[in-house]
Amino acid sequence: MGLGPRWSPWAALPFSPRSRKGGGGGWGLGGLKAIGWILFAGVSFRLLCSFSSSSSLSPDIKEGAMRNKAWGLIGDSILRNQVQSLICLLSKADEPVEVYHDKEFKNRRWHFQSYNFTVSLVWAPFLVKSEVFENENGESTSEIQLHLDILEPTWISQYERFDYVVIAGGQWFLKTAVYWESGKVLGCHHCQDKNLTEVGFEHLYRRTLQEVLKFITSAHHKPVVLFRTWAPDHFENGEWFSGGTCNRVLPYKKGEYGGKYMEHIMRGIELEEFNKAVTAANSSRDVVKLKLLDTYSISSMRPDGHAGPYRMFHPFAQGNKDGSSVQNDCLHWCVPGPIDAWNDLIMKLVLN
Repeated sequence: MGLGPRWSPWAALPFSPRSRKGGGGGWGLGGLKAIGWILFAGVSFRLLCSFSSSSSLSPDIKEGAMRNKAWGLIGDSILRNQVQSLICLLSKADEPVEVYHDKEFKNRRWHFQSYNFTVSLVWAPFLVKSEVFENENGESTSEIQLHLDILEPTWISQYERFDYVVIAGGQWFLKTAVYWESGKVLGCHHCQDKNLTEVGFEHLYRRTLQEVLKFITSAHHKPVVLFRTWAPDHFENGEWFSGGTCNRVLPYKKGEYGGKYMEHIMRGIELEEFNKAVTAANSSRDVVKLKLLDTYSISSMRPDGHAGPYRMFHPFAQGNKDGSSVQNDCLHWCVPGPIDAWNDLIMKLVLN
């Protein structure tokens, strides 16, 4: 299988620190550049947080909604995007201290000392166990191997630590992948050169949600779990790999935008499986603290809230004055921006 596109919106997020590349005894030019970017990222993060919109989050941390609590946000780069917003908003009440990160900054944890409160970002883009053969630019050397009946150990191993959990996924299921179940290959989605049964992503996403929700409702540990719905993108005139852009500067007016077919399919699956899980739990009289964080409708109205060509520190490629050929990110959100409202909704759900 040949190399994929140079970048995909699932692989990178604006203002995310990068791990140092290379090895050897000295830093070299690449290492010095990496240090520079990390320092710049820290300054940028503080500037972004200082301009964050007003929110009810900062008083809530003082009133005890988060005191002595541990939060875990589990998912893909859109969850990471949401955590950026959350950390910025909470920093109005206390200084966040990063106490852990892995070498790729995909799994991270912050501590708010004055309130003994932690926020953990857990990287689990499929929510189930996967082997991914991609670099940080989204270049792939082989198909993803996905195990539909085994939940991702990274978040399962931490689940009992959390008092509150936000969980979401979806977009990665559109990728090419080989699917396994009960130790055998079930089929493949969008494979071009393998003699495997084509399996639609709809079935795969539904099957995954069933496993995730069954675990949540049957687990002995009962944190408050907020399941966040599908995050819309606003690519126009193409997709992320074919020159799509998001140049709108105003929100849609009421009734102006009806959403994309793919979004309605995936969100429909989410709502169906969520409602089934809640109904089954209620009928068994089990105590389930499962809530729906439905951010789709409010997010779909904000085509003006994405990073667009400004997805990295440098908005335009070298030698490109107008940025017309720069790949746009119309999936992730600017911080501050519409994604701040997601965290306001979290507080409404928690306080109620």
